[in-house]
This record gives sequence, C-alpha cells and structure tokens, in this order.
Amino acid sequence: MTQELFRQDAYLRETPATVLSVGEQGVVLDRTVFYPLGGGQAGDSGVLLLADGRALQVADTRKCKDAEGKPTDGIAHVPAPGQEALLAELRAGTPVTARIDWERRHKLMRFHTTTHLLCHLVPQLVNGCSITPEYARLDFNMTDPLDKDALSEGIARLVAAAHAVEVGAITDGELDANPALVKSMSVQPPRGTGRIRTIRVGAPEAAIDFQPCGGTHVANTAEIGRVVVTKIEKKSATTRRVVLGFS
Repeated sequence: MTQELFRQDAYLRETPATVLSVGEQGVVLDRTVFYPLGGGQAGDSGVLLLADGRALQVADTRKCKDAEGKPTDGIAHVPAPGQEALLAELRAGTPVTARIDWERRHKLMRFHTTTHLLCHLVPQLVNGCSITPEYARLDFNMTDPLDKDALSEGIARLVAAAHAVEVGAITDGELDANPALVKSMSVQPPRGTGRIRTIRVGAPEAAIDFQPCGGTHVANTAEIGRVVVTKIEKKSATTRRVVLGFS
C-alpha cells in the first residue's frame, strides 16, 4: 500500500520514502507525493533521489494493477527509458526521496481548479475530461452553443474573487442522498472506504462548486492566474468541448 500524501496537501513537493517493490509497472513506494493518472488529470513526473545523490527520472505515475487489470492500493512511479542500470540497484527497503516536478504539477493544479469553475459557469453534466500541463478540456453533455469570450470573462471574475478551495469528505450515504453532486457521466468517485473526498470552491454557505474529486488543486482561485477558453468545439450533436489554456 502506498500512502497518498498529495490527497491532503497538494503543495508537498517531496517526501522521504522507502521502496516496496520494483517491477514492470514501475517503482512502488510506501508513501509518495506523486499523483497518479486518474480522473482526467495527468500523472506526475519528477525524480527519486538516492542517498548518494543520484536521481532516477520518473516520467509518469500510475495506479498499480493486479493480474486482472484492476487497480490496487499501490502507486507505480514509471521510470524514463535508459535507466536500467540505476533501476537494477533499487530493491525493497531502499530509502529514497520522492520529488515531483513542481512547475509541471502547479500547472495541473491551476487547470484542474479552473475546470471546477467551468462546471459552475456551464451547469451541465460532463462526459469527458483531460487535464495536462499544456491545456485542459471538458466535454459537456449539451446541445446549446457556448460563448468563448463570455466563459473567459466568467473565469476571470471567479479567479479575481479569490475564492478559497478546500478539501473535504462526505460519506457514501451522503452521496447516495445527493447524486447530483457527481458532475461526471464517465467517472464515478471511488467507494469502499466509507468516505469520499470532495473539493469545495467558495464559502460553505455559498459554494461556487462542490463535488467529489480526487485531484490536486490550488488553495485559492486567485492562484490560478490568467486562464482563458482557447476553443469551443461541437464534438457531436450532444457534446460541446471547451478547451482551456494559459494566457
């Protein structure tokens, strides 16, 4: 099992950790600050620093899978190609420092929080999502046209309003009683622990957005900076794609 430190503190840039295993899927640690691909958000990259200062470059991060392809409670740090000799020195018990590429992660955090603002501006179900360091996109299940400039202006207003962004949790029962909290048609929040992680944008009594989410976010919308809608596409008769970019 890998302890997921990023769930409660997205600003942790590194942590001491111990190697649990090394295999085809990657290097599994007992704890990590690396976010694995999921919920539309790209996995983190960075380095695993050995005690002697050498660094194993991590190209991607994924959830471990069992023999049947089902996710487990481990997180695999996928090494970049060409590091076979260094990788061969790692074994269970090896101490490392896991350090993310912070500049890249922060872009992902800014984009991910912006997609939540977009859910407020376009109150429709989402049937597709992708969050990368270069762009983010949401696919809305709708037929009406959208105005690119109006959405960009709306995002700018919400960013300037400096709304707090807070991590919380609800029970399975609370989600069952409020199914509309789930905005995504394609991704359902994980269950099984009795608690479902949530993200709230804005004050509790007047939230801009509140929904289950496992991704990493900025602590305040003011930190997002200048993000605009770069493109709106009609992907199908019932899908409108909104693409975001940094300006």
